[in-house]
Amino acid sequence: MTTGNADEDDRRPGGRRPGQSGTKDAILAAAREQFAAKGYAGATFRGIAAQAGVDPALVRHFFGTKDQLFAATLHLPPEVLHRLQQAFECAPEDMGERFARTYLGLWEDPATGAALMAIMRTALTNDQGADLLRDFLQGRLVEQVASSLGADRPRLRALLAATQLVGAVMARYVVRIEPMASLAIDDVVALLAPNLQHYLTGDLPDHAHRP
Repeated sequence: MTTGNADEDDRRPGGRRPGQSGTKDAILAAAREQFAAKGYAGATFRGIAAQAGVDPALVRHFFGTKDQLFAATLHLPPEVLHRLQQAFECAPEDMGERFARTYLGLWEDPATGAALMAIMRTALTNDQGADLLRDFLQGRLVEQVASSLGADRPRLRALLAATQLVGAVMARYVVRIEPMASLAIDDVVALLAPNLQHYLTGDLPDHAHRP
């Protein structure tokens, strides 16, 4: 992955503004949106700084290189896994609906959706993004769901449910395929929940073994 970027060499007088709080968080939030919208190659220090309302020198001051800033944007907010865990604190027959509503809610929420979008978009074109998406799906999402299930083959069930949701968010939020992109969230949940419920608690074919 190439780290060079013309605007990274455009040095301006600057540095940390005394007394200004939240600058680093503002830069990080702007970077997430820029990487999500434009990808790694299209996002620039100048564009990120302009959106955050700071001097480009401050972006470099806090994060160093474009690679380091990109890596920082790919760390998921802690509430993602916490909210997923809470989704399964319910009766088994409600798990499909709760899982769908919680996961889609994470994408609808600006506080978590930008980070998820950045990961999803960069996973399509960038090895680091692909590795992080794989880690999130395999090592976090699937394990989190599997640990909440009392049925047989919990990891396989969690993986089946996760792949259904990943496809749904790709169509709704990333590629924006109609009518999926403009359906009300309640309608999307209602459409996804029955399949998710089957994957999580229903009967699976006998020949479907644990991966």
